[in-house]
Amino acid sequence: MATRSIVGRINPAIAAVAVIIIVLLATGFVLSDRFRTVSNLQNILEQSAPLAFVALGQTLVILAGGIDLSLDGQIALISTLASGLIDGQPDRVLPVVAAALLLGAAIGLANGALVLLLRVHPLIVTLGVAAILQGCTLLYTLTPVGSVPPDFDVFAYGRVLGVPIGIGLAVACFAAAGVLLHRTRLGRQVYAFGGDPHAAALVGVPIPRVILFCYGVSGVLAATTAIFLVSRLGVGSPVADQGFNLASITPVVVGGTLLTGGRGGVLGTLLGVVMVQLLNNLLNFLDVSTFYQWMIQGIIVIVAVSVHVERRRVAA
Repeated sequence: MATRSIVGRINPAIAAVAVIIIVLLATGFVLSDRFRTVSNLQNILEQSAPLAFVALGQTLVILAGGIDLSLDGQIALISTLASGLIDGQPDRVLPVVAAALLLGAAIGLANGALVLLLRVHPLIVTLGVAAILQGCTLLYTLTPVGSVPPDFDVFAYGRVLGVPIGIGLAVACFAAAGVLLHRTRLGRQVYAFGGDPHAAALVGVPIPRVILFCYGVSGVLAATTAIFLVSRLGVGSPVADQGFNLASITPVVVGGTLLTGGRGGVLGTLLGVVMVQLLNNLLNFLDVSTFYQWMIQGIIVIVAVSVHVERRRVAA
């Protein structure tokens, strides 16, 4: 009976992702000697960091019943501005990084404020904001701009006890978000509003605070991704951000968070990030084109959403 009780509490989506991760690891070990090297596994973790940051922000927004499709625009603008302002000067790094995080928070809060004030679906609002940000970026530069000091690459390539610093920070952010969602009143309010906005309003959930918080955190994490990309590339590129909108949604949906909001969590998203990066890494070793990888991610999203919809229909 105890075993049945434990099994019953396991989220099917999380269990499925864990199984897929094991299958991908086993497949990679069999098909490629290079895949199973320690350096490659470290590389997978290293490359997971930027996706982990944006996927965590997207998780919070989706749990609250929204969606953030301005991530590509945010990352492009912040990465080019940060690199251009640092311009290779070590004394500018800290103030520019702080300013970049504040800009990310401001953009996220603007997204949330527009959703509240205009009462338009977040998909439309954030797509519009993305277009504005992309336009600002291209007005600033059409090519990679600026540079960073050599030591700045520690964020992207540095390791502590063999663990990449970027993914270590990302896991810490996931842990903090998990505690917030499950151990605080604000976290319960996020779930309540995402599950049923009307009922949440009736019981006194401060809706503006919930929406602004989720979009604000998403903006800060998008800025963190931008800083990571600048650290990895050494410059800010107006096209380095391409694909994060879809990429950020894939692990969220695969990890069991419903696009309608109110159900899911950050553990599933974290496992989803690992799954996506393992899949991409394995496909790279098999010489599968990046364009096909994008197609596969799109198929994964469609299948995952279809499974969730069917499960809800059966449960109803």
